[in-house]
Amino acid sequence: MLRTLVTIAIRHLAGRRRQTITTVTGVAVSTMVLITTISLTRGLLDSFVETIVDVAPHITLKGELVNPLPLNLLDGEAVDRYAFVVENIQKEDRDEVQHYRQILESLLVPPFSSEILVSSPYVESQIMIINGNRNLPVLLKGVDIDREEGISGLKEKLTEGSVEAFRKTPGALLVGRTVARDLDIALNDEVTVVPASGPSRQCKVTGIFFSGVNAVDNSVFATLKFGQIIEGLPADKVSGIAMKVSDPLDNGGIAGDLERITGYSSATWQEENANVLSLFTRIGYIVFSLVAFVGVVSGFGVANILVTTVFEKSRDIAIMKSFGFSAGSLVFMFILEGFLVGCGGALAGGLLSVGTINLLASIPVETSQGPLTKTGFSMSWNPWYFFFVILVTVLISTIAAMIPSARAAGLEPVKVLRDSSL
Repeated sequence: MLRTLVTIAIRHLAGRRRQTITTVTGVAVSTMVLITTISLTRGLLDSFVETIVDVAPHITLKGELVNPLPLNLLDGEAVDRYAFVVENIQKEDRDEVQHYRQILESLLVPPFSSEILVSSPYVESQIMIINGNRNLPVLLKGVDIDREEGISGLKEKLTEGSVEAFRKTPGALLVGRTVARDLDIALNDEVTVVPASGPSRQCKVTGIFFSGVNAVDNSVFATLKFGQIIEGLPADKVSGIAMKVSDPLDNGGIAGDLERITGYSSATWQEENANVLSLFTRIGYIVFSLVAFVGVVSGFGVANILVTTVFEKSRDIAIMKSFGFSAGSLVFMFILEGFLVGCGGALAGGLLSVGTINLLASIPVETSQGPLTKTGFSMSWNPWYFFFVILVTVLISTIAAMIPSARAAGLEPVKVLRDSSL
């Protein structure tokens, strides 16, 4: 019986070859689009996380006190006491980490020594760079280049120049590629650095780097001492300390311990990039929802071909029921047809998506994908995407076959044969 039903189901599909091929093609295209889109959106997120983990610090100790002085200094005193401050307009205190060398030493002992791999003090300052008749406001980051190498891997990301020249040259700068392009800066050029306060200084470009992270490529690096001079900080103060940890995906506990021991705010890379990560998640949901409608449309195509088959094969169905085929057997036969169409289309779409993913990943065009700049599209090759999409597509096609199969099971043989042209 089962073999007979399978044979009849295949003959039904083969009898309407053109319509069957069209429906299978529609299912295949919807599967291909869905897998490719999920691969693209997820690949962009994975690429962002991978690049950030590789380039940016996993934890940043900032010069913000966790428990700053309260505004109400008389809190808890008698209610009949009052305090007045008259004409006390002062410049807002900047964020800075004091006695940073002692903090660096404390990171070399347990429990931090086994968790924190690299720590690098830095000084950030907003400056203006002038090259000829061009100028651009950028972020200058003063660093200890040997320590910073363990954070951002600048040496490997240099497209021109060298770290050795940076060490030997007074007033040296490592310039991000975006800044270099905007200001038409070449290697060994002399540029003018204008800080927010204080005199301008002549600096020499000893290297140009490209990290792929747009925020980093829009900045310049200088020595830690030069950054302290530009920002007007003494030798024992910095803007913060960047760190790399052994497990960048599980760093919340270390950040909390750092806050508790040092008293300074400690932010993980997940917190620093929370808006971008949330945006990627929302985009993924939106894209998945929109493309999923394509799968629903392909399900309607499957239902359409089976409805037509039931209409044209009503007499055959009546004859089958008169020969003893039960209603359940007919339901199974048409559901099997929907399954075969969905399975064939989904597998074909999976194979097509392999080609489209390879094609998009190999396009040699540099694109700015949100916060990143990449050559070619970042695609994900997670096999679970293929399995999940193919499974859902087959399920939709199978469910779509239930409506016409129920109609076929409800046909009355005597009525159909009486009304037919036998």
